[in-house]
Amino acid sequence: MSSTYSELQAQLATLTTEAFRPELAEIDQLPTLDIARTMNAEDRTVPAAVAERLPAIAAAIDATAARMARGGRLIYAGAGTAGRLGVLDASECPPTFNTDPTEVVGLIAGGPSAMVKAVEGAEDSRELAAADLDALNLTANDTVVGISASGRTPYAIGAVEHARAKGALTIGLSCNADSGLGAAAEHGIEVVTGPELLTGSTRLKAGTAQKLVLNMISTITMIRLGKTYGNLMVDVRASNEKLQARSRRIVALATGAPDEQIETSLAAADGEVKTAILMILADIDAKSADQRLTDSQGHLRAALHAQS
Repeated sequence: MSSTYSELQAQLATLTTEAFRPELAEIDQLPTLDIARTMNAEDRTVPAAVAERLPAIAAAIDATAARMARGGRLIYAGAGTAGRLGVLDASECPPTFNTDPTEVVGLIAGGPSAMVKAVEGAEDSRELAAADLDALNLTANDTVVGISASGRTPYAIGAVEHARAKGALTIGLSCNADSGLGAAAEHGIEVVTGPELLTGSTRLKAGTAQKLVLNMISTITMIRLGKTYGNLMVDVRASNEKLQARSRRIVALATGAPDEQIETSLAAADGEVKTAILMILADIDAKSADQRLTDSQGHLRAALHAQS
């Protein structure tokens, strides 16, 4: 056994996410319904673990929003499941918040092909993470979120270390206390979800926790940037029939206007929900609405207050 392998074995043995649970050693002998109940009970512990880290999450979000308001990007970096979750969250932002695909970016060790097939060795390279970030021309206005259930993945730590050296904001999201990733980042978020139902299968509770936190980071950042009006997705991009119907519903909920006025306003606004809402509520034309939104950096409430 090589010394490197022995070191890794010893390291994994200290991680809560890798711990063995002897009380579940015969779970495969249980009826399916009992296994499902056990798994469901495990999953219910995740939101409580996230709740314990809310102050740290909120601080990271406020810092992220401040950078993005100056033109920075939100960049996720991880390997395996963690990387896939980052790519998933990034890919949801353009249709949900009408962001440019370059504004929220997901990097996964090994590149896009690693989304569906493991790329051996990619997660072990700090240098690969640095190269992936350099390819994006990282700036000090950007935010890099390293994601790793173990908190020891070299790719995630390397991304955070390289980003921090470049002056970017850094966040380390892991599921073990006192992690290397948390220590490397300016904002360490360690959601300790405990040992998994299947030993070391961190796509389970740890993955769920990561998904919940990433939901918060992207969603609340976009709220802070004015991408919503109340709890309405006023920057939604109507790229299919479902979203077109949702756009009309959002305008209706925000304004209470009749269908004909909604259709007319959306047509004049080239389908831009936020513009259509402002046109109706402020009783102005599309050009004036666009100008007010530009002047208010896209914040609908501010644009509405500007009418007085």
